[in-house]
Amino acid sequence: MADAVIVVALLLVAASATAAVALRDPARQALVLSVLGIVLAVLFTVLQAPDVGLSQLAVGSALTPLLIMLSVRKIRRRGRTRDGAK
Repeated sequence: MADAVIVVALLLVAASATAAVALRDPARQALVLSVLGIVLAVLFTVLQAPDVGLSQLAVGSALTPLLIMLSVRKIRRRGRTRDGAK
């Protein structure tokens, strides 16, 4: 039973990582990166590393995608103001 859960979690990690690489829009990549962080947290918990899973949940699924989204927003806003000034 535990082996099947590990295999499913590994497949979900592979699928979400591939989706994050395949997408072109940085905002969508950040959302998929958040999903990847959640799936990795589940995988770490299944592999009996709950402390690593909790850290991954906080950093990988919340903090990093948030910083990426804020950076993308600031860059897009800065690009709009430069286009409007010309």
